[in-house]
Amino acid sequence: MTKHHHPGIMTGVALLLPITLSTMAIVLLAPVLPKILEEFAAVPGHDYWVPMILTIPALCIALFSTLAGALGDFFGRRRLLIASFCVYAVVGIAPLFLHDLTAILVSRVGVGLAEALIMVLSTTMIGDYFHGAARDKWLAAQTAFASMSALVFFNVGGQLGAFGWRTPFWVYLSALVMLVLVLAFTWEPQGDTHDDDISDEAEAAPHNASWAGFPWARMALILAITIYGAVFFYTVQIQAAGGLALLGVNSPAQAGFLTSIASIGVPLGTFIYSRVGRAPVQRLLMAEFALLAVGFTVMGRAPSPHLFVLGCFINQLGAGLLLPTLLVWAMSLLAFEIRGRGAGMWQSAFALGQFLSPVVVTSAALRTGGLQNAFTVLAAGALLGLVVVTLAGRRIRRSDDAVPFQGALHG
Repeated sequence: MTKHHHPGIMTGVALLLPITLSTMAIVLLAPVLPKILEEFAAVPGHDYWVPMILTIPALCIALFSTLAGALGDFFGRRRLLIASFCVYAVVGIAPLFLHDLTAILVSRVGVGLAEALIMVLSTTMIGDYFHGAARDKWLAAQTAFASMSALVFFNVGGQLGAFGWRTPFWVYLSALVMLVLVLAFTWEPQGDTHDDDISDEAEAAPHNASWAGFPWARMALILAITIYGAVFFYTVQIQAAGGLALLGVNSPAQAGFLTSIASIGVPLGTFIYSRVGRAPVQRLLMAEFALLAVGFTVMGRAPSPHLFVLGCFINQLGAGLLLPTLLVWAMSLLAFEIRGRGAGMWQSAFALGQFLSPVVVTSAALRTGGLQNAFTVLAAGALLGLVVVTLAGRRIRRSDDAVPFQGALHG
């Protein structure tokens, strides 16, 4: 018996929603962090350990995403994704019933491991099901969706936190809704050439463990640019409030509102990418690093909050273009047999850049005399990225960059 599978809108949505779970792990709990600190004030070193409730999942993503991709290549994507949703829901709500800080931290490690699998496998399956411009669209939408979900989860966490610091953890059960969508609208991918014709007997684990044909040199270049770009991507989201405070905006509510306005640049950037993403990748990267450089320059020299927010917006516009460019570039090089490992490497690189961002900015601020000077240093860093991308020439190209740009847009 043969099944005929054709990915549709709901297939894309089912694989797009899971990207919000990594954002939820941090942003949802940020508003209740002071209450958690108060709860465990008697625990030695609580000022160090309690914030790790928020950050441990991101560290797990950085450390274990490549392993998650390897497991997907060997055992199959869908079956592992389904199991990961179940684990995520169980360990996600565990702090509702735990009263020991160590036990809660262990549960957060479980959340991080499940997140690594969910993010890598859902991204890999988008690459399995969709091709060409459709793949670009769904991969780009991940960046926009993650950014917009951060605003939603921050407000949800704040509202639920009014009922106690444990209450927001109930939101982790939303993974079960995503599980239902994956069960209904996806199937086990079997390869790049015959996904539309799958026999019942074929739904066995692929057992792909060979690294033959892996594009090591080109992936290393992509991963290096991803780490570099992720440092820029998270600078505004982490440092904007500090920059606004230097310009006289001391109200957390006002700072949050202005940062939210600037952050609109990310989904707008990904929307623009959905229109121009078939352009040669080198041309896209040159434009994106230029936008980042202009944004950081305005931020570093802004005499008023309004100009600072304008600089943040320009920066986030470039960031919203940059991340899908890098992810689509990576996925275009990866055959089915190695796609999970390649996607996992990319996710690890992105998470590492996220971790390094505040370290780089703080270091630059300490050495240059302040946060605004640090933004000027980052502008120079973005210009350096532009120069490197310009000089790299033909080494920076997708496997399908030979497709004429106008034809790709209208085809």
